[in-house]
Amino acid sequence: MPPAPLPGEAGSPPTMESMSETSAPTPSSRGNRRWVTVAVWVAVLGLLALLGFGLIRRQQGPVGVGARMPEFTLTTFDGETIASRDLQGKVLLVNFWASWCIPCEQEAAELEQASQLYSDDEVVFLGVDYVDTETEARAYLARFGITYPNGPDLGTRISQAFRIRGVPESYVVAPDGTIASVKIGPYLSLQEIVDSIEAARGGD
Repeated sequence: MPPAPLPGEAGSPPTMESMSETSAPTPSSRGNRRWVTVAVWVAVLGLLALLGFGLIRRQQGPVGVGARMPEFTLTTFDGETIASRDLQGKVLLVNFWASWCIPCEQEAAELEQASQLYSDDEVVFLGVDYVDTETEARAYLARFGITYPNGPDLGTRISQAFRIRGVPESYVVAPDGTIASVKIGPYLSLQEIVDSIEAARGGD
């Protein structure tokens, strides 16, 4: 009869001592697992907070008439940086659009006409391109001959500040920095744009 293998030899059953030596976690490994668990929970809670904040903002709807215009900075496709705070004292029309937006095409030519009408006045037109590619956006601007400043909404920061729900959306801001009118969907005529601007200037 072959002798029984000694503890620790091949084929021998594990002893309590050998099991404790091979399976017991070290203090450093326990600490690492604890930090991993904490990091996972922090990430999960942060994501839930972000989703909840976004849901609340969407439920609030777009920035309304009488509210202060959110501050923002737009870098145009030509590389110009425009800060909203530098436009205080002027009437500002902010138009959110995208090259893939069919309704945006309905107002594109009229917005350009309106910008030409007020080219010598204290009225500023800004186009904010929403979730688009630069190539398609530039082609859109060229197709409609748009000359007023336009730029991409990098990271959708500007659209989030205004809490837009889609495109097109336009906001006319009075010289005191408050929202004078909000247009959800395309302007239906050049006259509608002019009326919104004149109202913001105090013409009505």
